[in-house]
Amino acid sequence: MPIKVDNITYIYMKGTPFESKALDKVSLDIEDGEFIGLIGHTGSGKSTLVQHINGLLKPTSGKIYIDGVDITGKDVNLKAIRQKVGLVFQYPEHQLFEETIYKDVAFGPKNLEFDENTIDSRVRKALKMVGLDYEESKIKSPFDLSGGQRRRVAIAGVLAMDPKVLILDEPTAGLDPKGRDSILSEIKLLHDKYGKTIILVSHSMEDVAKLVDRIIVMNEGKCVLTGTPREVFKEADTLINIGLGIPQVTMLARKLRQKGINIRDDVLTVQEAKREIIKYLRGKKHD
Repeated sequence: MPIKVDNITYIYMKGTPFESKALDKVSLDIEDGEFIGLIGHTGSGKSTLVQHINGLLKPTSGKIYIDGVDITGKDVNLKAIRQKVGLVFQYPEHQLFEETIYKDVAFGPKNLEFDENTIDSRVRKALKMVGLDYEESKIKSPFDLSGGQRRRVAIAGVLAMDPKVLILDEPTAGLDPKGRDSILSEIKLLHDKYGKTIILVSHSMEDVAKLVDRIIVMNEGKCVLTGTPREVFKEADTLINIGLGIPQVTMLARKLRQKGINIRDDVLTVQEAKREIIKYLRGKKHD
């Protein structure tokens, strides 16, 4: 289900003394099945952009097409669009409220007035997709879970609507390292095994470097860079100038090159850095 954002601008509180341009003539395309990393510093327009893709905000100007449908049109069925494009906000576990995990995950499909068999099938599938046990979920309270597990429940609640596109806004915010790695593994699985189009909003350069197919970089309401992780992180000077970093291992490789150690400048992982350094040392040994 392709997404096309065509020259959209969004102005908060237009016509007031507090007017602020959050998006400025943004255009981008996301193909069906892509895993996109959306990065940028606070206030760059990331969250505003994804709320437009989900139909929560309407652009001041420009068009957005979801699967060929202009969702900025007057007669568009936004309820149907939001079933296709699921949005998981930061700290989604704060929105949990039911007495059992099952009931929380079933809330969306139930509101769509599906029959009980369809609801049960969707809940089972959503729980499986995030690695939660169905039998335990029928009786266990979400408030008895760890932070990472509660976040899985919240994501399952969105997946139970069976979206084709899943947008996750800082899904690891506030989690400990174990919970963070667990959530990221599940998100990767949603893309690789279940074929979901994923848009991951993140501040973590390391996360996007190892997970996504393509990165979109936002700054001051504009898309300033796009490309594969290797292509984007080679633009280290540009990223640093707009207040972003690059993966620590990429920075290490950059500093080694500055000292005359000839290794690749697009290293993204520790394993790649290790191979490059060993290769360099072996080359020196035979000089």
